[in-house]
Parts: sequence; C-alpha cells; structure tokens
Amino acid sequence: MEILTLGNPILRQKSEPVTEVTPELEKTFEEMFDLMIETNGVGLAAPQVGILQRFFVCMADDDVKRVFVNPQIIETSSELVEYEEGCLSIPKLYEKIVRPVEVTVQALNEKGKPFTLKADGLLARIIQHEYDHLDGLLYIDRGDPEFKAKAEETMRRREERRLQKEKAKAAKAAKIAAKKAGK
Repeated sequence: MEILTLGNPILRQKSEPVTEVTPELEKTFEEMFDLMIETNGVGLAAPQVGILQRFFVCMADDDVKRVFVNPQIIETSSELVEYEEGCLSIPKLYEKIVRPVEVTVQALNEKGKPFTLKADGLLARIIQHEYDHLDGLLYIDRGDPEFKAKAEETMRRREERRLQKEKAKAAKAAKIAAKKAGK
C-alpha cells in the first residue's frame, strides 16, 4: 500500500459508498493506520491509497484510532477558523485553510456499526479534510489559487525528478547486468 500524490487522477475522482464492512476491509483499515502513522499523518482517506470507496481513518491529538465508513457531515458550525493544513498526498507543502470549527458526522465504524460524532478542534479539521478526499477535493482547492498553482507545479517537478532518477537507476542496473553477462 502506498500513498498517491497530487497529479494522480484517482485523487480527483468521487468515491463510491461501501456496501459492506468485510474482514478484508477491516484489514485495509489497519494497513491504512500503519501507513498513516509511519508517514506521520493524522488522517488517510481511501482514495489516497487508490481505493475509490467512501471511508477514511484518522487519529487526532487524543490518540484514538477512528474509522469513518460512508461518512456524512450533517452539521457544521457557523464559526470558522483558519489553520495551516498539509496532506500526505501533497508532502511538505502547507497552506492556511478556513473551515468550520465544529462538525457533526454520521458514519459506520470499523465493524459496520452506525455512530454520530460531534467534533471540534483538530479532529473536526481532520474529518473535513479527509471527507473532501472522498469527493475528489484537496485542501489546495479551498485555499489561495496561487498557492494551488504553485503546489501543482511543485508536485509535477517532483514527479519528473522521480521518474528521471528511476530511469537512471534502471539504465545503471542494465549496464551492470550487461557487464556481468559479458564476463
């Protein structure tokens, strides 16, 4: 399992509802938690790992692992707050984003049981950020258009460099293999 980055078209697609929470899906939740923690994230949505289904995992500052399957934000506060956001799919780029202070969300948990949660602070922000992923939205879509353009260009250049390095590595491996074959 790996995290897709900006430029991958899957991140811009709308996810489909989950029809059933299966043991395989429960295993996916755990893999996503592992990956999220390993990469120092606080939330990870299914599209970010190439799964176009409506679920995400998160762990806010209370260290509680939470799974949201088929979430629906049913209420948001009128009070807004600005906070610097980042995203595992857009690494090392941060922007101040304005979002509601509180949200109320209905979803299924990791066992498929329905729940309603009223959240504020960091947890509310994470829920809104990950929820956006399920609709093909990224935090850069909610901020300054100039920052968005800069982020897209930065990610494009990063991908070009990554591909160049990969190509050089493959060429070097082929050269070594040819040398070995010639002996």
